[in-house]
Amino acid sequence: MLSKEEVLAREEKLRKQVRDLPDDQRLSFFRETEKRLKDPDTYATLNYIFIAGLHHFYLGKWGRGIANITIFLIAVIFLFTGNIALGVLVFLVITAFELFELFRSQLIVQHYNNDVMEDLYREIAQKPPAATPHQNKEDLVVTE
Repeated sequence: MLSKEEVLAREEKLRKQVRDLPDDQRLSFFRETEKRLKDPDTYATLNYIFIAGLHHFYLGKWGRGIANITIFLIAVIFLFTGNIALGVLVFLVITAFELFELFRSQLIVQHYNNDVMEDLYREIAQKPPAATPHQNKEDLVVTE
């Protein structure tokens, strides 16, 4: 289970690492993170709707999203085939799970964003910094 303290400590460590990058790499990092990071409010909204587990798809967790859709459809099938008690039970279980994730949505997305930033940091830190132009010997002026 995710701990808020661990997620925050990991984020702070990443911030320090990024701060130490050369200017061009740091700029590259921030430009790319702006494209890749997910918004906790969007995740929470999709989770609040929770029909079909759209919030899982938002974070790219296709397996969990498909499992959520499947379980939801099973509950609906039970409801309309006479197994009302079983349908309600399955629906309540998935609702309880989704409510738990809804209350932790900020932390879940922050953890996801930390993963994205770590991957991006590794990717950018491996690239050599942009070379600075070298001066020609003719450009050097020696004054005595």
